[in-house]
Amino acid sequence: MSADIRPITEAELREWLQTVNTGFLLADPVTDSDVVQRAKNGDLARNQGGFDTGTGRCVATFRSFAQRLTVPGGAAVPASAVTNVTVLPTHRRQGLLSRMMAAELTAARDRGDTVATLIAAEFPIYGRYGFGPAACVSEWEIDVPRSGLDPHRAAPADGGRVEFVDAAEVRRVGPPLHERLRARTPGAVDRGERWWNLRTGLESISVDPYKPKFFAVYRTAEGEVEGLVAYGADDHWTDAKIPQNTVQVRDLIAVTPAAERALWHFLCSIDWVQKVRTGYRAPDDLLPRLLPDPRAARLVTAADSLWVRVLDVERALGARTYAVPGVLVLEVTNPAGPAEGRYRLDAGTGECVRTREPADLRLDVSALGSLYLGDESAVRLAALGLVTEERPGALALADAVFRTARRPWCPDIF
Repeated sequence: MSADIRPITEAELREWLQTVNTGFLLADPVTDSDVVQRAKNGDLARNQGGFDTGTGRCVATFRSFAQRLTVPGGAAVPASAVTNVTVLPTHRRQGLLSRMMAAELTAARDRGDTVATLIAAEFPIYGRYGFGPAACVSEWEIDVPRSGLDPHRAAPADGGRVEFVDAAEVRRVGPPLHERLRARTPGAVDRGERWWNLRTGLESISVDPYKPKFFAVYRTAEGEVEGLVAYGADDHWTDAKIPQNTVQVRDLIAVTPAAERALWHFLCSIDWVQKVRTGYRAPDDLLPRLLPDPRAARLVTAADSLWVRVLDVERALGARTYAVPGVLVLEVTNPAGPAEGRYRLDAGTGECVRTREPADLRLDVSALGSLYLGDESAVRLAALGLVTEERPGALALADAVFRTARRPWCPDIF
């Protein structure tokens, strides 16, 4: 069997979407609304399809979209966000993904994207394309009665307040609030208008229909919104008619510790609630240490999340800031790829240029992606055989240079 790889046409969009559903094990039929929404909100030129040359059927899918990724120091670099990647089980191991990925990475570099990003459903796939895990997530389940929080004293002590809002208010206050969070959070990505529409019910798709949520904001004593939470709850009672409900946080963003503290205290003070599932949080989130008894928060998820593939080493390393000054010469291996070469990084000035100087460290482009946002240790990667030290002391310097005080976090799945 063989297949042609090419951008899809609008007439092929329904079949392409159905192949996406099949690849993600969703038997739902594609609706007219799904087709209209994707045609309106997506760039078909960035939707690749693999079409069986014998049957003409779409057997593989790949999509990218423009994204802004925050790096240490607060700058946002242009990224190509990769998503909707599938190959039907009837056409695996025929190189379809490799061909689609090669076409996208070439196009991304030509567009001027600094990096490519994705959320990997399976760990082993994307390293061979130069992606490295760059940010992680954690999720906790809070046993509310054990937390030590007094539900009768949930009002913020700083004069602020938590209040319910409707979806229209979320669409008004949410985007600027998230932009404040994104600008200070390495690993965070931008959220477009459609993101807010889908999460407040203004739009919906068949495979992920909108479910009503509760929305609440934290306002300072002066009335400024500094935090927002969206959550749902189940309806579970014991045989003795005792409520044992669980709150599931869908999104919680806060730009100050006071706002974060107030929103978690609010969630843990809701009547009938015994447990709170936090949703995906930063691995060094203020939880569970915000709780008087941190052991009341049980870690239920700890996993890689955002993967980064560096396309333009000079622009990528030149865009972020570094914790300490120092000079490193990096030999980046990326055979036949755009990142191949030797680079001199001056962490004091932030300048990164190609050089012929002797290398201090040798590493694959995927290892560079893991180091890029500051979460990974060069010493640890060397122990794993993924980085080679050519100059004594270079690994320790790389750790001091690249690592960040707070770990990167991408609050979104895309």
